[in-house]
Amino acid sequence: MNGPSPARNANITAASAGAAPVAAKASGGVAYSTPVRKARRVPVPRVWPLKDYDVYALLGGNAFIILAMWIRHGNLHELETPAGIVTAIGELAALYGTYLVLIQLVLMSRSPWLDQIFGQDRLVAAHRWVGFSAIWLLFAHFVFTTVGYGMADGSGPISETFNLLTTYPYVMWSGVGLILFVVVGITSMRAARRMASYETWYAIHLYAYLAIALSFMHQLVVGLDFASDPMARFYWIGLYALTIGLLLVFRFGQPMAISWRHRLRVANVVKEGQDVVSIYLTGRELDQLPVRAGQWFRLRFMTSHGWWRGHPFSISAAPNGRYLRFTIKNLGDYTKLLQEVRVGTSVFVEGPYGVFTGANRTKARVLLVAGGIGITPLRALLEELPAARGNLTLVYRASHENEVVFRNELDELASLRGATVHYLVGRRGSREMPSDPLDPRALRRLVPDVFDRDIYVCGPAGMMERVLAGLHWLRIAESQIHYERFNF
Repeated sequence: MNGPSPARNANITAASAGAAPVAAKASGGVAYSTPVRKARRVPVPRVWPLKDYDVYALLGGNAFIILAMWIRHGNLHELETPAGIVTAIGELAALYGTYLVLIQLVLMSRSPWLDQIFGQDRLVAAHRWVGFSAIWLLFAHFVFTTVGYGMADGSGPISETFNLLTTYPYVMWSGVGLILFVVVGITSMRAARRMASYETWYAIHLYAYLAIALSFMHQLVVGLDFASDPMARFYWIGLYALTIGLLLVFRFGQPMAISWRHRLRVANVVKEGQDVVSIYLTGRELDQLPVRAGQWFRLRFMTSHGWWRGHPFSISAAPNGRYLRFTIKNLGDYTKLLQEVRVGTSVFVEGPYGVFTGANRTKARVLLVAGGIGITPLRALLEELPAARGNLTLVYRASHENEVVFRNELDELASLRGATVHYLVGRRGSREMPSDPLDPRALRRLVPDVFDRDIYVCGPAGMMERVLAGLHWLRIAESQIHYERFNF
């Protein structure tokens, strides 16, 4: 298409299955092509027989056990006096605050079971709100316990706080831990996240582990369950051990095993457009790496400036057993450095993750809605999703022609697969595109059978919010809408 016209409709007759693959433009190293047909079969990730209600039942059951143990210790007698009531609220806030902290860690353990059920997008959102709730409960524990003790002793909150901090070292430990939790919570607020880089945000969040260690020492020395009940002590130690075990296995053990087995390295770097490159990774036994189109990996390029930085990137070509392709746009900071990563660089990988795949598909027809660099996982899905002729439609939104990535590949895939591709190019509000081409009415005109399709959406946060809101306005069933965000 020449010039930023409002839309381009490419409904292309399917070519023969033996058509030539799309050629990639090599900028160095070994030249690779991106095949759109006849890839080597790759195993898919294992599906676990678990549902979301299994997780909710487990969490609710543990919450009940915590309350039952508190009652079993005879603490109901505290409710006989005002001071006892206030102290009891502080005790329960401590128990459930600690429980939520452990849940928060499990949510971010990158467990394949939780990833399959909820997806990392929902897990990150739950992690954030569980974290805020835990901080408020731990702060409530400090306030209510101090006030309750002060009421029982006949002293004020300030003098009681000073007495606790100066007399009992383990209270000082918990105070430092609480301060660290509050700092982590503040940096997790939306306004703070916008001002900080991913690396800064991540470094600050590492202090949460120190806060947890200090809180555990406090609980170990003076915690109600630990001090008076061996069974409760065993239970809480078990919760900590299980949480730490999940972190060690899935955050460290599994990525180390995958990286060691497949020995991934950069095989080629291909310039795809303005500030956009595709990085091809090769390694050993890639045909044995279970992965689906639409999934993503956390990559650490083993360079002096990259080994400590792990960033999420979706694969931009369907798994083919020979290489993995990641297409990365220069968005500043680390992504700028990746535009010139050297061929041969080793890569430490974590993954694959995500439920933005065909595994949750419910309809025969599929609509893919991409914005900008959000085309990367959708390009892979366009290649991989099983579909009869005419059942796949891609809508690709970009502000400028030079922001359209993979045009030749998308046209070739459309030709081979009998798919429809709509390019919506132009700045919203301009003469060429006076209104949003992705608002619900426009989308329905563009794809009249949108109600009978599964819809996959990926792009900038603002664009995704508008499209998802439009789909809900159209009353599209939630089970037909698929998306995953990568905001930290």
